[in-house]
Amino acid sequence: MQRVSFITLGCKVNQFETETMEGLFLRAGYRIVPFGEAADVCIVNTCSVTALGEKKSRQIIRRARRENEKAIIAVTGCYAQLSPKEIAALDGVRLVVGTRDRARIVELVERAAREDGVVFDVGDVMTAQDFEDIPLYGAPTRTRAFLKIQEGCENYCTFCIIPYARGPLRSRPLDSVRREAQKLIDAGFKEIVLTGIHLGAYGRDFTENVTLADAAREILSLGGLARLRLGSLESVELSDELFALLRDEPRFAKHLHLPLQAGSDVILRAMNRHYDKAAFARLLENVRASVPEVSITTDVIVGFPGETEALFEESLDFVSRMDFAKVHVFPYSRREGTAAARMEGQLPAAVKKERVRRMEEAAENAAREIRGRLVGKTEDVLFETKTDGVADGLTGGYFRVYTDAPVKLGEISPMRLTRLYQDGFWGEEA
Repeated sequence: MQRVSFITLGCKVNQFETETMEGLFLRAGYRIVPFGEAADVCIVNTCSVTALGEKKSRQIIRRARRENEKAIIAVTGCYAQLSPKEIAALDGVRLVVGTRDRARIVELVERAAREDGVVFDVGDVMTAQDFEDIPLYGAPTRTRAFLKIQEGCENYCTFCIIPYARGPLRSRPLDSVRREAQKLIDAGFKEIVLTGIHLGAYGRDFTENVTLADAAREILSLGGLARLRLGSLESVELSDELFALLRDEPRFAKHLHLPLQAGSDVILRAMNRHYDKAAFARLLENVRASVPEVSITTDVIVGFPGETEALFEESLDFVSRMDFAKVHVFPYSRREGTAAARMEGQLPAAVKKERVRRMEEAAENAAREIRGRLVGKTEDVLFETKTDGVADGLTGGYFRVYTDAPVKLGEISPMRLTRLYQDGFWGEEA
């Protein structure tokens, strides 16, 4: 039996796409082995959202070559779509597949095994019209299941290369959303996380009026699901229908990830974001007024071209006041082919590194205060991993809880949050 290993860099969409490819190989009679073990095929699913993501992708490809010199090394994902010739030049690479045609991955790998040289399958993603609907043929190995229902982005934020790697908007049909969600529920998953490149744009490419709220309701109509969570969502796309689900549906996780990206209107305009900080603050205020238990997480980029010390301080102050449960802080990464790469005022790496430190420190101080308000409360926790006798998992609000109680991984247990611990709480059985 042929052995295949996978490694995934980047976002939850990439993780889901790896799982669909794993299913295709299982269906074809291959055996999945952990990356690093002896394998006949090594699949590297790459990331290109930052220069660091591309660097890590190259490092992983070289590692795959060192550890499995005779293996077919196949590279896919955003980096493969954007720079196929650069990847093909790396020693040992035999197949380069972009962000389309992953349904043919087994066929392409077997073709690469028969032929000399490098096989390319990287088309013009900007002409893509349909969602690549690859069924799940194997259950994911995690305790939370990701379900990709949307592809592509047309926002063209000035810092982002992803629209060029993923192409225009394409949505998964509702009947397919329902079918794949039912498979995950039947496999025993208690939580499904809806993902997409531009999740809030779900349904815009359909001729009929279909929205993300419709997809959520379709899944919630199925029995056996304990929790449905949304992936990253633009703040301007929190519709009245989604808001009603957040407020009224107990299985809809009381958590929103709303990327802010900057707390300065000057920088938001330069980024081509479609809101200002006043509108963002009003939205958060309205959500919390109606759903007091909601937790809100966000992304922030520091060191964007033209970000003066005063503009950074403005952003720092805004983020500190917004009561985010968690802030993912990123230094601006210059991506050739984007508008921001051509802007004046590019900042040195040392400045960006220092601003990341300051923003993370301020964000963590605010987040600890939020977590402090929850000590003593009881929350339902989906446990995911266990190390040295300590299990950890997530609440509906996306807070991590640790415990040495005899909990079962993949199951939801009520836990009393007794004290702050690491990045979350220590919990005891309620």
